Amino acid sequence: MQFSSRTKKFTTNSQTELYSHPLLFYVQPPLENISLMEFETFAVERLKLLKTIENLGVSYVKLSDQYIKKLEAESKALNFLYRPEADDRKPLSGPTEQEKRRKDHISHFILRLAYCQTEDLRRWFIQQEVDLFRYRFNDLYPKQKLEFLHRNNLQYDTISVEEKKALHDKLVNSSYAFSGITVEDQDFYKVPFQDALDLVRLRKVYLKAGYVYIPHQEIVTIVLNDFRTRLSKALALTARSLPAVHSDERLQPLLNHLSHAYVGQDYSNQKNVGKISLEQIDSLSGKSFPLCMRQIHQSLRENHHLRHGGRMQYGLFLKGIGLSLEQALQFWRSEFIKGKVDADKSGSALGGVLHEAGSLVCDWHREKMGGSDAEREACRRKGDFDKAYAYSVRHMFGKEGKRTDYTPYSCMKVILSNAPSQGDHHGCPFRHSNPELLKQKLQVYKVSPSGIIQILELIKGMHYQLACQKYFELTHNVEEASFSLNHPNQYFIESQKVLAGGRDIKRETDAPQKPQENSTKAPSAAPEAAANTQDVAEMTEELDSFFQDA
Repeated sequence: MQFSSRTKKFTTNSQTELYSHPLLFYVQPPLENISLMEFETFAVERLKLLKTIENLGVSYVKLSDQYIKKLEAESKALNFLYRPEADDRKPLSGPTEQEKRRKDHISHFILRLAYCQTEDLRRWFIQQEVDLFRYRFNDLYPKQKLEFLHRNNLQYDTISVEEKKALHDKLVNSSYAFSGITVEDQDFYKVPFQDALDLVRLRKVYLKAGYVYIPHQEIVTIVLNDFRTRLSKALALTARSLPAVHSDERLQPLLNHLSHAYVGQDYSNQKNVGKISLEQIDSLSGKSFPLCMRQIHQSLRENHHLRHGGRMQYGLFLKGIGLSLEQALQFWRSEFIKGKVDADKSGSALGGVLHEAGSLVCDWHREKMGGSDAEREACRRKGDFDKAYAYSVRHMFGKEGKRTDYTPYSCMKVILSNAPSQGDHHGCPFRHSNPELLKQKLQVYKVSPSGIIQILELIKGMHYQLACQKYFELTHNVEEASFSLNHPNQYFIESQKVLAGGRDIKRETDAPQKPQENSTKAPSAAPEAAANTQDVAEMTEELDSFFQDA
């Protein structure tokens, strides 16, 4: 994989020079060739690191001992750990320090390509990268900090000795933990106050005539501001060049899905089949379903119908918690025969023909075998379901089309893709619901007023997954969840563990399920028509599975 059409410029010596310092400002993009496998691996592992930073930033005070300890552990696990001094010697196991820095350099620019596409993505990426940069800068030795500033031409104006003497008392009173002697030994930088708003807010600097006087030990604040500004501009420029990048058919699908790729555990149903019975679903929806699935289930019970987005999101979730194909067909049929077939299913020419054919079959069966009008109507509705929806249910389980065994949607996929429109019930309620309507719903579900306030505050900060995790803690009476929520099926499993006192889910005895012969024998015309409409969905789902396997 080549980052630029220009001839490769870095020799081994120049690359060694580039990575000789433990911290990069990401000014020069990488120009070497890498494989697609390395491209994907680097991107996914950096994304894991940034998601860890996001979770830690809400759970702990930034740069506190717990924050640093957990971030160091994750950095080490992902081979992003930096040591104060570069060491070219090959370790007994794992990559060298130079290789880690190369990985850091390349992965940053890969995620720039993926996260420059929308304002929300850019804002999230900038915040996590700034927090990572702050942690790394503060971990440097004083000498390394000066070297970093020099290497990147970050030269800030220091005040003169005369000005320092004139402002001596002001600097002592405004600078945290400074004595008179310390002030004399310190360099102070005079910068516009808007470049150091965090320090102004905390009253840690002296403010005069629109300028603040920053001691050298707080220089990280203006370096971070510079880093944020440069990265914001770079992302805007990268967004303009996306059409050229997307012309590469190898990169386009990777970048399009990387921005909301799920990088956690794969919650497929292979180990869970048979653990949940249909009779349990109503009870489980109130106790162990995340809010997104709880609202979909409630809508399905009330309206006996869901549009395609809701069927996919909820159907794959149920598959993940343990419903078998036979159970899923029975579940969806039992609800949909009480409602109406989609207009796009019955209103099409093919749908009308199939609907009429089904009615004729039911009329013939009634004349030959007897039966009431109600039984005829039930027969017709069952036939409508089998013709219009059974194919898509079997498709979820990999029994139709390209035989792809689809996995349940992650939180990122629910949040960032296929936003619900009027009449839809899928999506993330913390992301897509009106705050006032969400507040009312939480009140109905008996969430405490103080808990609702905490959830709404997290939503204001666009921490939707953390808002869902807070909902979990409040509804399960848990002081602090021992996991970082990334998946609706993870929510369900953790809920079952809490309700079972920390034990794994016990297998429930299912009521005998009658085989549904008709559900697996739709007319050949229906699968052909449905297969055409499923092609695009299959392509995107297969790519999601590709990321999840990573």
